[in-house]
Amino acid sequence: MARVVLAMSGGVDSSVAAHLLLEAGHQVVGVFMRHGEQSPAVCNLASGVGDDPTHPKPSLQLPIARLDHKQGCCTAADAEDARRVADRLNIPFYAIDLNEEFGRIMDYFTAEYVRGRTPNPCVQCNNWIKFGKLFDYADSVNAEFVATGHYARMVERDGEAALIRGIDDAKDQSYVLFGIKQHYLKRMMLPVGEYRKPAIRELAAKVGMNVAEKKDSQEICFVTSGRYDEFVKRRREGETTPGEFVTTSGEVVGQHAGIEGFTVGQRKGLGVALGERKFVVRIEPDTHRVVLGDREELGRRELTASDCNWLTEIPVDQPLRGLAQIRYNAPAAPAEFMRQEGGRLSVTFDEPQFAVAPGQAVVCYDTDRVLGGGWID
Repeated sequence: MARVVLAMSGGVDSSVAAHLLLEAGHQVVGVFMRHGEQSPAVCNLASGVGDDPTHPKPSLQLPIARLDHKQGCCTAADAEDARRVADRLNIPFYAIDLNEEFGRIMDYFTAEYVRGRTPNPCVQCNNWIKFGKLFDYADSVNAEFVATGHYARMVERDGEAALIRGIDDAKDQSYVLFGIKQHYLKRMMLPVGEYRKPAIRELAAKVGMNVAEKKDSQEICFVTSGRYDEFVKRRREGETTPGEFVTTSGEVVGQHAGIEGFTVGQRKGLGVALGERKFVVRIEPDTHRVVLGDREELGRRELTASDCNWLTEIPVDQPLRGLAQIRYNAPAAPAEFMRQEGGRLSVTFDEPQFAVAPGQAVVCYDTDRVLGGGWID
Protein backbone atom coordinates (compact mmCIF):
# COMPACT_ATOMS: atom_id res chain seq x y z
CA MET A 1 0.00 0.00 0.00
CA ALA A 2 1.40 3.40 -1.01
CA ARG A 3 0.65 6.86 0.29
CA VAL A 4 -0.68 9.01 -2.55
CA VAL A 5 -1.28 12.75 -2.63
CA LEU A 6 -4.26 13.39 -4.90
CA ALA A 7 -5.12 16.76 -6.44
CA MET A 8 -8.84 17.14 -5.77
CA SER A 9 -10.52 19.86 -7.82
CA GLY A 10 -14.07 19.18 -6.67
CA GLY A 11 -14.97 17.73 -10.06
CA VAL A 12 -16.14 14.25 -10.93
CA ASP A 13 -12.81 13.08 -12.37
CA SER A 14 -10.59 13.70 -9.35
CA SER A 15 -13.38 12.54 -7.03
CA VAL A 16 -13.61 9.19 -8.79
CA ALA A 17 -9.80 9.05 -8.87
CA ALA A 18 -9.89 9.12 -5.06
CA HIS A 19 -12.34 6.21 -5.03
CA LEU A 20 -10.24 4.19 -7.50
CA LEU A 21 -7.06 4.73 -5.51
CA LEU A 22 -8.77 3.59 -2.31
CA GLU A 23 -10.16 0.53 -4.10
CA ALA A 24 -6.60 -0.30 -5.18
CA GLY A 25 -5.54 -0.26 -1.53
CA HIS A 26 -3.67 3.03 -1.41
CA GLN A 27 -3.64 5.57 1.42
CA VAL A 28 -4.99 8.77 -0.12
CA VAL A 29 -4.37 12.35 0.99
CA GLY A 30 -6.65 14.83 -0.79
CA VAL A 31 -5.27 18.28 -1.64
CA PHE A 32 -7.22 21.21 -3.08
CA MET A 33 -5.18 23.96 -4.73
CA ARG A 34 -6.88 27.31 -4.56
CA HIS A 35 -5.53 29.70 -7.17
CA GLY A 36 -8.31 31.63 -8.91
CA GLU A 37 -8.48 35.39 -9.34
CA GLN A 38 -11.66 35.84 -7.31
CA SER A 39 -12.02 32.63 -5.31
CA PRO A 40 -12.10 33.32 -1.57
CA ALA A 41 -9.16 32.16 0.54
CA VAL A 42 -9.26 28.60 1.79
CA CYS A 43 -6.34 28.12 4.14
CA ASN A 44 -2.61 28.61 4.19
CA LEU A 45 -0.13 25.97 3.09
CA ALA A 46 1.66 26.22 6.41
CA SER A 47 -1.41 24.96 8.27
CA GLY A 48 -1.06 21.53 6.67
CA VAL A 49 2.67 20.98 6.58
CA GLY A 50 3.96 18.85 9.39
CA ASP A 51 0.55 17.51 10.45
CA ASP A 52 -0.28 13.83 10.37
CA PRO A 53 -2.08 13.25 7.03
CA THR A 54 -3.57 9.99 8.28
CA HIS A 55 -5.90 11.93 10.61
CA PRO A 56 -8.38 14.25 8.93
CA LYS A 57 -8.69 17.81 10.09
CA PRO A 58 -12.05 19.35 10.92
CA SER A 59 -14.07 20.11 7.83
CA LEU A 60 -13.25 23.44 6.19
CA GLN A 61 -16.07 25.96 6.40
CA LEU A 62 -16.57 27.13 2.82
CA PRO A 63 -19.57 28.65 1.05
CA ILE A 64 -21.79 26.37 -0.99
CA ALA A 65 -22.73 27.23 -4.58
CA ARG A 66 -24.88 25.70 -7.28
CA LEU A 67 -23.69 22.47 -8.88
CA ASP A 68 -25.09 23.46 -12.27
CA HIS A 69 -22.76 26.45 -12.65
CA LYS A 70 -19.13 25.81 -13.62
CA GLN A 71 -16.93 28.76 -14.45
CA GLY A 72 -13.39 27.65 -13.62
CA CYS A 73 -11.66 24.92 -11.68
CA CYS A 74 -10.72 26.40 -8.32
CA THR A 75 -13.62 28.28 -6.76
CA ALA A 76 -14.77 28.12 -3.17
CA ALA A 77 -17.69 25.95 -4.29
CA ASP A 78 -15.20 23.51 -5.84
CA ALA A 79 -13.28 23.38 -2.57
CA GLU A 80 -16.52 22.57 -0.74
CA ASP A 81 -17.33 19.80 -3.22
CA ALA A 82 -13.84 18.33 -2.81
CA ARG A 83 -14.16 18.44 0.98
CA ARG A 84 -17.52 16.68 0.88
CA VAL A 85 -16.12 13.90 -1.30
CA ALA A 86 -13.13 13.52 1.03
CA ASP A 87 -15.46 13.33 4.03
CA ARG A 88 -17.58 10.70 2.29
CA LEU A 89 -14.52 8.60 1.48
CA ASN A 90 -13.03 9.23 4.93
CA ILE A 91 -9.72 10.54 3.64
CA PRO A 92 -7.76 13.52 4.98
CA PHE A 93 -8.26 16.74 3.06
CA TYR A 94 -6.02 19.79 2.91
CA ALA A 95 -6.42 23.05 1.04
CA ILE A 96 -3.35 24.94 -0.17
CA ASP A 97 -3.49 28.67 -0.87
CA LEU A 98 -1.49 29.30 -4.06
CA ASN A 99 -2.92 32.70 -4.86
CA GLU A 100 0.46 34.44 -4.57
CA GLU A 101 2.19 31.91 -6.82
CA PHE A 102 -0.65 32.12 -9.30
CA GLY A 103 0.20 35.74 -10.03
CA ARG A 104 2.99 34.36 -12.23
CA ILE A 105 0.40 32.61 -14.42
CA MET A 106 -1.68 35.77 -14.81
CA ASP A 107 1.41 37.83 -15.66
CA TYR A 108 2.39 35.26 -18.30
CA PHE A 109 -1.14 35.25 -19.73
CA THR A 110 -1.18 39.04 -20.04
CA ALA A 111 2.32 39.32 -21.49
CA GLU A 112 1.68 36.69 -24.16
CA TYR A 113 -1.45 38.39 -25.49
CA VAL A 114 0.34 41.74 -25.65
CA ARG A 115 3.10 40.01 -27.65
CA GLY A 116 0.52 38.87 -30.19
CA ARG A 117 0.69 35.28 -28.99
CA THR A 118 -1.99 32.87 -27.72
CA PRO A 119 -1.11 31.65 -24.22
CA ASN A 120 -2.07 28.33 -22.67
CA PRO A 121 -2.27 29.06 -18.92
CA CYS A 122 -3.66 25.63 -18.03
CA VAL A 123 -0.54 23.90 -19.35
CA GLN A 124 1.74 26.37 -17.62
CA CYS A 125 -0.23 25.99 -14.40
CA ASN A 126 0.45 22.25 -14.55
CA ASN A 127 4.15 22.88 -15.23
CA TRP A 128 4.85 25.73 -12.81
CA ILE A 129 2.41 25.30 -9.97
CA LYS A 130 0.26 22.20 -9.75
CA PHE A 131 2.84 19.46 -10.12
CA GLY A 132 5.68 21.38 -8.53
CA LYS A 133 3.63 22.15 -5.43
CA LEU A 134 2.02 18.73 -5.37
CA PHE A 135 5.36 16.97 -5.31
CA ASP A 136 6.65 19.40 -2.67
CA TYR A 137 3.61 18.62 -0.56
CA ALA A 138 3.96 14.88 -1.19
CA ASP A 139 7.54 15.02 0.04
CA SER A 140 6.47 16.93 3.14
CA VAL A 141 4.04 14.14 4.14
CA ASN A 142 6.25 11.24 2.99
CA ALA A 143 3.98 10.30 0.09
CA GLU A 144 5.51 8.18 -2.63
CA PHE A 145 3.09 9.15 -5.41
CA VAL A 146 1.11 12.09 -6.74
CA ALA A 147 -2.17 11.51 -8.59
CA THR A 148 -4.57 13.67 -10.58
CA GLY A 149 -7.85 13.21 -12.43
CA HIS A 150 -6.36 13.78 -15.89
CA TYR A 151 -7.44 11.54 -18.77
CA ALA A 152 -4.03 10.07 -19.56
CA ARG A 153 -2.14 6.94 -18.50
CA MET A 154 1.17 5.97 -17.00
CA VAL A 155 2.74 2.75 -18.29
CA GLU A 156 6.19 1.23 -18.62
CA ARG A 157 7.78 1.44 -22.06
CA ASP A 158 11.34 0.41 -22.86
CA GLY A 159 12.11 0.07 -19.18
CA GLU A 160 10.99 3.58 -18.17
CA ALA A 161 7.84 5.38 -17.07
CA ALA A 162 5.90 6.63 -20.08
CA LEU A 163 2.98 9.03 -20.39
CA ILE A 164 0.43 7.86 -22.97
CA ARG A 165 -3.00 8.89 -24.16
CA GLY A 166 -6.09 8.04 -22.14
CA ILE A 167 -8.58 5.39 -23.23
CA ASP A 168 -11.20 8.05 -24.05
CA ASP A 169 -9.99 9.80 -27.22
CA ALA A 170 -12.59 12.54 -26.79
CA LYS A 171 -11.30 13.46 -23.32
CA ASP A 172 -7.58 12.68 -23.65
CA GLN A 173 -5.48 15.23 -21.72
CA SER A 174 -1.98 13.93 -22.36
CA TYR A 175 -1.31 17.09 -24.42
CA VAL A 176 -1.55 19.35 -21.37
CA LEU A 177 0.90 17.20 -19.39
CA PHE A 178 3.85 17.36 -21.79
CA GLY A 179 5.70 19.84 -19.57
CA ILE A 180 5.98 17.55 -16.54
CA LYS A 181 9.60 16.91 -15.64
CA GLN A 182 10.77 13.47 -16.70
CA HIS A 183 12.00 12.48 -13.25
CA TYR A 184 8.47 12.91 -11.85
CA LEU A 185 6.87 10.37 -14.19
CA LYS A 186 7.76 7.35 -12.06
CA ARG A 187 5.87 8.94 -9.16
CA MET A 188 2.68 9.82 -11.07
CA MET A 189 -0.66 8.02 -11.00
CA LEU A 190 -3.51 8.80 -13.42
CA PRO A 191 -6.31 6.39 -12.45
CA VAL A 192 -9.18 7.77 -14.57
CA GLY A 193 -7.17 7.47 -17.78
CA GLU A 194 -8.21 3.83 -17.99
CA TYR A 195 -11.89 4.84 -18.29
CA ARG A 196 -14.20 6.72 -20.63
CA LYS A 197 -16.00 9.76 -19.27
CA PRO A 198 -19.51 8.22 -19.18
CA ALA A 199 -18.14 5.32 -17.10
CA ILE A 200 -16.57 7.78 -14.67
CA ARG A 201 -19.90 9.57 -14.19
CA GLU A 202 -21.69 6.24 -13.74
CA LEU A 203 -19.17 5.15 -11.13
CA ALA A 204 -19.52 8.46 -9.27
CA ALA A 205 -23.30 8.01 -9.16
CA LYS A 206 -22.96 4.38 -8.10
CA VAL A 207 -20.89 5.27 -5.05
CA GLY A 208 -23.16 8.21 -4.18
CA MET A 209 -20.99 11.20 -5.03
CA ASN A 210 -22.89 14.48 -5.33
CA VAL A 211 -20.56 15.58 -8.16
CA ALA A 212 -21.63 12.77 -10.53
CA GLU A 213 -23.42 15.20 -12.89
CA LYS A 214 -21.29 18.25 -12.22
CA LYS A 215 -20.31 20.11 -15.37
CA ASP A 216 -16.71 20.13 -16.53
CA SER A 217 -14.87 23.43 -16.22
CA GLN A 218 -14.88 25.32 -19.52
CA GLU A 219 -13.27 28.68 -18.87
CA ILE A 220 -9.86 29.76 -17.66
CA CYS A 221 -10.31 29.96 -13.92
CA PHE A 222 -9.00 33.50 -13.44
CA VAL A 223 -10.92 35.02 -16.38
CA THR A 224 -14.25 34.97 -14.61
CA SER A 225 -15.98 37.13 -17.26
CA GLY A 226 -14.88 34.89 -20.15
CA ARG A 227 -13.46 38.02 -21.88
CA TYR A 228 -9.71 37.61 -22.24
CA ASP A 229 -9.22 41.12 -23.65
CA GLU A 230 -10.98 42.72 -20.71
CA PHE A 231 -8.84 40.77 -18.26
CA VAL A 232 -5.63 41.81 -20.05
CA LYS A 233 -6.68 45.46 -20.07
CA ARG A 234 -7.49 45.36 -16.36
CA ARG A 235 -4.18 43.69 -15.64
CA ARG A 236 -2.42 46.44 -17.61
CA GLU A 237 -4.44 49.14 -15.82
CA GLY A 238 -6.29 50.14 -18.98
CA GLU A 239 -3.27 50.25 -21.29
CA THR A 240 -4.38 49.01 -24.73
CA THR A 241 -2.87 48.06 -28.07
CA PRO A 242 -5.26 49.48 -30.72
CA GLY A 243 -4.36 49.26 -34.38
CA GLU A 244 -5.46 48.41 -37.91
CA PHE A 245 -7.11 45.45 -39.57
CA VAL A 246 -5.25 44.76 -42.80
CA THR A 247 -5.63 42.07 -45.43
CA THR A 248 -2.76 39.84 -46.49
CA SER A 249 -2.44 42.10 -49.56
CA GLY A 250 -1.81 45.10 -47.26
CA GLU A 251 -5.20 46.85 -47.60
CA VAL A 252 -6.39 48.61 -44.44
CA VAL A 253 -10.01 47.52 -43.83
CA GLY A 254 -10.76 48.75 -40.33
CA GLN A 255 -9.63 49.51 -36.80
CA HIS A 256 -9.55 47.34 -33.69
CA ALA A 257 -9.37 48.14 -29.98
CA GLY A 258 -6.37 45.96 -29.12
CA ILE A 259 -4.45 42.89 -30.32
CA GLU A 260 -5.22 41.18 -26.99
CA GLY A 261 -8.70 40.51 -28.36
CA PHE A 262 -7.53 38.23 -31.17
CA THR A 263 -5.86 34.92 -31.87
CA VAL A 264 -4.60 33.22 -35.02
CA GLY A 265 -7.43 31.29 -36.69
CA GLN A 266 -10.20 33.45 -35.19
CA ARG A 267 -13.18 34.18 -37.45
CA LYS A 268 -16.00 35.29 -35.16
CA GLY A 269 -16.09 38.53 -33.24
CA LEU A 270 -13.67 40.41 -35.47
CA GLY A 271 -15.80 43.54 -35.48
CA VAL A 272 -15.25 44.27 -39.15
CA ALA A 273 -17.57 43.36 -42.05
CA LEU A 274 -15.88 42.44 -45.33
CA GLY A 275 -18.70 40.64 -47.12
CA GLU A 276 -16.86 37.30 -47.00
CA ARG A 277 -15.38 35.02 -44.37
CA LYS A 278 -12.00 36.18 -43.14
CA PHE A 279 -9.73 34.75 -40.50
CA VAL A 280 -6.94 36.15 -38.36
CA VAL A 281 -3.85 34.94 -40.21
CA ARG A 282 -1.20 36.84 -38.28
CA ILE A 283 -0.83 39.32 -35.41
CA GLU A 284 1.94 41.90 -35.55
CA PRO A 285 2.74 43.12 -32.02
CA ASP A 286 5.19 45.82 -33.18
CA THR A 287 2.67 47.57 -35.43
CA HIS A 288 -0.47 46.36 -33.57
CA ARG A 289 -1.80 45.15 -36.90
CA VAL A 290 -4.22 42.21 -37.13
CA VAL A 291 -3.81 40.56 -40.54
CA LEU A 292 -6.92 38.97 -42.09
CA GLY A 293 -7.04 36.41 -44.87
CA ASP A 294 -8.82 33.40 -46.36
CA ARG A 295 -8.82 30.03 -44.65
CA GLU A 296 -6.32 28.67 -47.15
CA GLU A 297 -3.86 31.33 -46.00
CA LEU A 298 -3.92 29.84 -42.50
CA GLY A 299 -2.29 26.61 -43.64
CA ARG A 300 1.25 25.93 -42.40
CA ARG A 301 3.40 22.87 -42.96
CA GLU A 302 6.32 23.95 -40.80
CA LEU A 303 6.80 25.42 -37.35
CA THR A 304 9.52 25.99 -34.82
CA ALA A 305 9.20 25.83 -31.05
CA SER A 306 11.32 26.70 -28.02
CA ASP A 307 11.48 26.04 -24.26
CA CYS A 308 11.08 22.34 -24.97
CA ASN A 309 10.58 19.55 -22.46
CA TRP A 310 11.23 15.88 -23.22
CA LEU A 311 9.80 12.91 -21.33
CA THR A 312 12.29 10.45 -22.78
CA GLU A 313 15.71 10.66 -24.37
CA ILE A 314 15.45 12.13 -27.87
CA PRO A 315 18.55 12.41 -30.08
CA VAL A 316 19.64 15.91 -31.14
CA ASP A 317 19.67 16.89 -34.82
CA GLN A 318 18.14 13.58 -35.91
CA PRO A 319 14.77 13.68 -37.74
CA LEU A 320 12.08 11.43 -36.27
CA ARG A 321 8.71 10.38 -37.64
CA GLY A 322 5.61 10.54 -35.48
CA LEU A 323 2.58 12.66 -34.73
CA ALA A 324 2.43 16.29 -33.65
CA GLN A 325 -0.49 18.12 -32.03
CA ILE A 326 -0.75 21.93 -32.12
CA ARG A 327 -3.77 22.54 -29.86
CA TYR A 328 -5.57 20.71 -27.08
CA ASN A 329 -8.67 20.12 -29.21
CA ALA A 330 -6.82 19.44 -32.48
CA PRO A 331 -6.06 15.96 -33.80
CA ALA A 332 -2.42 14.90 -33.89
CA ALA A 333 -1.09 14.87 -37.45
CA PRO A 334 1.70 12.88 -39.15
CA ALA A 335 4.93 14.84 -39.10
CA GLU A 336 8.69 14.78 -39.01
CA PHE A 337 10.25 16.53 -36.06
CA MET A 338 13.75 17.20 -34.86
CA ARG A 339 15.15 18.19 -31.50
CA GLN A 340 17.72 20.93 -31.91
CA GLU A 341 20.47 22.41 -29.80
CA GLY A 342 19.46 25.19 -27.43
CA GLY A 343 16.14 23.69 -26.41
CA ARG A 344 14.47 24.17 -29.78
CA LEU A 345 12.28 21.95 -31.95
CA SER A 346 11.38 21.97 -35.65
CA VAL A 347 8.28 20.23 -37.01
CA THR A 348 7.33 19.56 -40.63
CA PHE A 349 3.82 18.21 -41.22
CA ASP A 350 2.85 15.94 -44.09
CA GLU A 351 -0.17 18.15 -44.75
CA PRO A 352 -0.79 21.83 -43.93
CA GLN A 353 -2.14 22.50 -40.46
CA PHE A 354 -4.57 25.35 -39.95
CA ALA A 355 -4.33 28.07 -37.29
CA VAL A 356 -0.83 27.31 -36.00
CA ALA A 357 -0.78 29.90 -33.23
CA PRO A 358 2.43 31.22 -31.67
CA GLY A 359 2.26 30.76 -27.92
CA GLN A 360 0.43 27.43 -28.06
CA ALA A 361 2.18 24.14 -27.35
CA VAL A 362 3.17 21.60 -29.98
CA VAL A 363 3.38 18.10 -28.53
CA CYS A 364 5.14 15.19 -30.23
CA TYR A 365 3.89 11.61 -30.01
CA ASP A 366 5.17 8.18 -30.90
CA THR A 367 1.74 6.70 -31.70
CA ASP A 368 0.11 7.17 -28.27
CA ARG A 369 3.18 8.04 -26.21
CA VAL A 370 4.06 11.64 -25.34
CA LEU A 371 7.70 12.21 -26.24
CA GLY A 372 7.74 15.91 -25.37
CA GLY A 373 7.11 19.25 -26.96
CA GLY A 374 7.64 22.99 -26.83
CA TRP A 375 6.04 26.41 -27.31
CA ILE A 376 5.34 27.49 -30.87
CA ASP A 377 7.32 30.50 -32.05
